[in-house]
Amino acid sequence: MMLDTIEAVQKAMEEAKYITERSTATVLYLALKLGKPILVEGEAGVGKTEIAKVLAQILDTRLIRLQCYEGLDAATALYEWNYPKQLLWMKQAEVCAAPRESIGKEIFSPEFLIRRPLLEA
Repeated sequence: MMLDTIEAVQKAMEEAKYITERSTATVLYLALKLGKPILVEGEAGVGKTEIAKVLAQILDTRLIRLQCYEGLDAATALYEWNYPKQLLWMKQAEVCAAPRESIGKEIFSPEFLIRRPLLEA
C-alpha cells in the first residue's frame, strides 16, 4: 500500500479500524518518509501499542516491541546472555576436558546470545 501522503496514511489506518487524528497521521507519514523511528508515550490504554500493530499490519512487516519502564537499561534492551545454556556448555566442556581458553571464547559467541528488541530491530 502506498502511504505517500498524510491522507493516505489516515485512510489506511482507518481501513485497518484505527481512527487517527491528522497530527498522528502526520507523525507516521514523516517517520515513514524519513525512515526514522517513533517514540510513543502516554498513559496505559490510550492506543500506543495499537498504532504500532496497525502500522505493521498495513506495511506487512514484523512488529518488534520494546516495553519501556523505569530502570530499563541499554544492556536489557539490546541483548543478554543465555546463562543456563552457558553453564550447561561449561559443564559439558569440563567433562570433555576442553581447553579453558576455548571455553571462554565459545560461551561468549552469538550462539549464547538472546537478542532483545533493539538488537532485533
